[in-house]
Formats: sequence, structure tokens, C-alpha cells
Amino acid sequence: MRAPNPSAAPAARHTLRAATLALLLIAAPAPPAGAIVGGREGAEVPGAASTVMVLTSGGGVCSGVVVAPDAVLTAGHCVAGVGENRVHYRDAADRPVLAEVAARSLHPAYDGDAIRGRTRSIDLALLRTREPLPGRFVPATLSAAMPRAGQSVTLAGYGAVRGNDRRSIGRYRGAALTVIEPYGPSRILVWMQAAGAGGCQGDSGGPIFEDAAVMALAAWVKDACGGLTQGILLGPQRGWIDRTLAGWGLAARW
Repeated sequence: MRAPNPSAAPAARHTLRAATLALLLIAAPAPPAGAIVGGREGAEVPGAASTVMVLTSGGGVCSGVVVAPDAVLTAGHCVAGVGENRVHYRDAADRPVLAEVAARSLHPAYDGDAIRGRTRSIDLALLRTREPLPGRFVPATLSAAMPRAGQSVTLAGYGAVRGNDRRSIGRYRGAALTVIEPYGPSRILVWMQAAGAGGCQGDSGGPIFEDAAVMALAAWVKDACGGLTQGILLGPQRGWIDRTLAGWGLAARW
């Protein structure tokens, strides 16, 4: 699920235009019925009105959660080392839109080498769009709840239905997963799995729901798409989220 760290910023605008063209191509055919790797599409998947795509200047694709009319919360590795981001959605006529980003804030405890170095990392970032998103986007309700082992949660996002299948990226899907280890040693992570279901490329930054509230954001999948999926809990990071948004004159819903 990690987005690539792309090349230098001067090529950013050209690459983002290319990414838009790619999204037009990959979104045209209908994807397989089983999606997000073992998930589903449709009105029963929560969060469609508060989830967008986040593109990187190297052609990477992530998901993101709308937390204010002009702010999106996503995974830190979708922003770190990236020359430029755009927020992608489709307008009322189903035409692709690339919203410009006016400000970006990477969590100060993000460590891009955390997996290899086995160190603590808060894989979160906030983006502020230059203009407010259309009114049909409703800021998500965030949850500071801590999950319980055995609890059922919903992972959602715009990622692929199988590894390296970029043509299936771009449709919103969700899957029910079971919490197997709620906190991790530092009480900042949630681990989830289900038989044949889990995150994939493009789902980084996607919401993990407890009922209708976003409890965590997807960050990493072990071994392969559909495997053990890791999320960053939002409750322990509420202070950073609220301070960053307040600096932009905004506030999240908790």
C-alpha cells in the first residue's frame, strides 16, 4: 500500500496530468465483484461522501479522508518525499477533477524507514486544498475509541482488487475485517485481517470505520495485497490533528 517516493518537483504537473489520464483509463471497465481484495462496492460501504483519492507527483495513488471542507487526512508516506500532491474526485458530470493543494503537514513522528528499522512511526499527513471541496463531500466523524480484539471494523478505499492491478484502482470499496491485535507495543496501531480480504495498492490513507466513525487510517499490508492490514489509530494523534487544523482555521468532527 505504500505510495512510491517519486522524482523531483519540476516534473510534478506533467506527471499529475498523466496520472489523471491513467485514472480515466482504469476507471472505465467494471471491476470484479469481489473488491478492495475480498470486499464490495455499493451504498452499504460507509464513507463514500467523505473519502477521496490522493495522487502523488510520481504517479502514486492513495486514499484520503475529508476532515473539513478543505482538508484531507491521509497516510504520511503518500506525502513524504513527494514533490506535489493533488486531491482527485469526480464532479457531478463524472469528469475527473484534480484539486490543488495549498498546504501539507506531515506528522512530526513519521519515519519513512520505520519498517526496516523496526522503529515507531506515525504514518499520517494532512493536506489543505486551495479551494473547498464540493458540498457533496461531508467531513467524516473521527473516533478516538480504542478497538477491541475480535471487533469487526470496515476498511474502505480506492485501491486495487489484487496486487499490481492498476486498472482496478479508482472505485470506492470496503471490506469487513477483524481486529486481531488492537494497539501494538506503543498503542498507536490496529492490526486487522480476514480470510481473503485486506488492503492493496491505493488503499493507504483509507478510512477504517468503527460503525460510522473513522477510528484509524490504513497504512500497510504484510507480505501481499489482502494480507494482514495495519492502521494508524486516530485517538492517540488527536492533539496533532486538532492543532494542525486549528492553524488553518479549521476543526475536525470528533
